[in-house]
Amino acid sequence: MKKHTIEQTTIFISVTKWLFLSSIIGIIIGASVTLFLKILKFSEHSQDLLPFPNYYLLPFALVATIWLVKKFAPDADGHGTEKVIEAVHKKNGKIEIAVIPIKLLATVMTIFSGGSAGKEGPGAQIGAGMASFVSDIFRFTKEDRKKLVICGIGAGFASVFGTPIAGAIFGVEVLIIGLIRYEVLLPSFIAGFSAFTTAQYLGIQYTYFDINFHQRIALDFPLILQVVLAGLFFGFISDFTITFLKRSSRMFGKIPFNNYVKAFLGGTILILLSFIVGDEYFGLGLDTIDNALQPNQLFADDIPWYAFILKTLFTSVTLGLGGSGGVVTPIFYIGATSGNLFGNFMGDHIAFFAALGFVSVLAGTTNAPIAATIMAMELFGIEVAHYAAISVVISFLMTGHRSVFPSQILAMKKSDMLDIDPGESIQHAEVKMKEQDMDKIRDLSERLQYKRKERKKKTNPKKL
Repeated sequence: MKKHTIEQTTIFISVTKWLFLSSIIGIIIGASVTLFLKILKFSEHSQDLLPFPNYYLLPFALVATIWLVKKFAPDADGHGTEKVIEAVHKKNGKIEIAVIPIKLLATVMTIFSGGSAGKEGPGAQIGAGMASFVSDIFRFTKEDRKKLVICGIGAGFASVFGTPIAGAIFGVEVLIIGLIRYEVLLPSFIAGFSAFTTAQYLGIQYTYFDINFHQRIALDFPLILQVVLAGLFFGFISDFTITFLKRSSRMFGKIPFNNYVKAFLGGTILILLSFIVGDEYFGLGLDTIDNALQPNQLFADDIPWYAFILKTLFTSVTLGLGGSGGVVTPIFYIGATSGNLFGNFMGDHIAFFAALGFVSVLAGTTNAPIAATIMAMELFGIEVAHYAAISVVISFLMTGHRSVFPSQILAMKKSDMLDIDPGESIQHAEVKMKEQDMDKIRDLSERLQYKRKERKKKTNPKKL
């Protein structure tokens, strides 16, 4: 009885502690991200004051961003979520305070000038940076700081997109593939909800989509089959996105020019390319996402089938050559527009498949299927959620052991036929097929080749 009382008392103290800490952290993060979002919105409204298209400034903004980050906060480089994951795994959640203002300014400069980047990565990095800063002020333990920084990821995500549950789960799920730290769930939920309500109170308005999807019958087998095919398709789109971003970044690194010269040339090339393909691939691309998710097909008809390819290209150049911003908003664009393509191919439910692409490509590229499924529920409604779960998980599996966040740790394998190095980051892990399964595939291949040769002998007998 005494042991039971001690256990319950200890848990009560721990729960009370994290309810208080995560609530305070959530309020601080919600206010910080609100400031970022309002500055970003003001900058976007200011674009109309320019006597020329804002993206003409992109080459200069990329150069300025490289200098700013290199000079004052090197950890603010790239898309913020990856840096936070790296800080959690390698630095016990330690993030320099200089990252917050530099990341904010660099991202605003990038997006103002038309750079194809998102706002969720900086939101997560600002949130995590504030959590780390508060931890240092009050001298929390390394483990407590790490927990609060994880809360910061979810709270930043929640206050940017208005999805507190999905944001909280994303912050916990995105760190390790196949493992969720349950001890961080409560503080992450509280911080996410606290940040979300704070941002709402301070005037941030969120967009939720009514795609006008309703089940006609309880069990629609043709639609389920289409959703399965969609999951496979979005898995390939996710793999394409990851591979394109990774290889383009490597290619840019091999170009024998000064980084400032490369950034200026890259921005100039995007401007020239826009004269051919249009300028809708600059910036956040929220209007295109909104059109893809409209139940009225007239809005979606203007989206070209290759939109997701061009958005991937513009994003890879922007982020690979020094731009600052997140990668998730471009992923939403890629998912929604590729879903629009799939829906047009199927001939029906176009907005529905755009919604599935929105969350499925998120799951495939970030290895966060639970957060993506919950996001489908929060953004599109409960009737979409169970179909989204099927598509999301298939996309997650089809992508394999790859990610837009190479610092993610592998804790599971996506097929029993594969061997992985558990505990390694994606960028260092070796994934290979099991030897016995390789032998089976070799035997099958040899049999098929033998049968093919025998068939040729029968159809083409030698002349005597």
